[in-house]
Amino acid sequence: MTVAKLLAEGEEILRKEGITDHRIDAVLLLEHVLKKDRTYIKAHPGADVTEDEEKDYKVFIAGRAEHIPLQHITGTVWFMGLPFKVTPDVLIPRFDTEFVTEEVLKEVSDGDRVLDLCTGSGCILLSVMSYKNDIEGVGTDISKEALKVAEENAKSLKKDPVLLCSDMFEKVEGTFDCIVSNPPYIKSADINGLEIEVRDHEPRTALDGGEDGLDFYRIIADLAADHLKKEGRIILEIGYDEGEDVRRIFEEKGYRDIRIIRDYAGNERVMKCLNR
Repeated sequence: MTVAKLLAEGEEILRKEGITDHRIDAVLLLEHVLKKDRTYIKAHPGADVTEDEEKDYKVFIAGRAEHIPLQHITGTVWFMGLPFKVTPDVLIPRFDTEFVTEEVLKEVSDGDRVLDLCTGSGCILLSVMSYKNDIEGVGTDISKEALKVAEENAKSLKKDPVLLCSDMFEKVEGTFDCIVSNPPYIKSADINGLEIEVRDHEPRTALDGGEDGLDFYRIIADLAADHLKKEGRIILEIGYDEGEDVRRIFEEKGYRDIRIIRDYAGNERVMKCLNR
């Protein structure tokens, strides 16, 4: 079996099963199995693969054909230039959240205290701790399984945040320079209409924002002021059509300098504000 033939078989299987990015995913899985980049794959189409490599690749392709997310198969996703472990217990970090993290990095200074609510894999908090100096990071999540993943990522990246199994602010103590979060913000009724990869393979608790998708923004608006320093800032990921609703929630609670920021695709993606 050659590299080219194995890749062609993988592409065809994924195409028949309706995988949108079947070509890209087939290549990424082959890169993972061969431990080679796509430059090698393109340059060596006639190279032989071992029986073990062929077997592993076909197992991975079969899993992807069942709409198991690519990142769950490889176990890793690159986020902000850093490798993060992911499992079905955490939301897969996405490019949208990289944009949010970039906005956090604009506002956070070396030595700040940063609280990350619904931390999941820890991708936002650990990225901030990696690119700023001496950040005192605290991450909370209601899921013990998610926190185990965050702990592994922290060890891998040689960071030492405080990770709390906490329902939002429940176990949080002290005040912070910045509170960040990518909270659940999908409307409950919309979840069944999501892609199979998301609907069936990512934790519902990380997706479901309640009837109107805004439950967690209300919780943050209600309680964040007690955990923010006087000029502390809140930075949140929001749904593409939720900007004005989230703005209103925080305006009603007296927060200042509220801004809705659009991402590179022109979608509403970030809400920033100052403590009230």
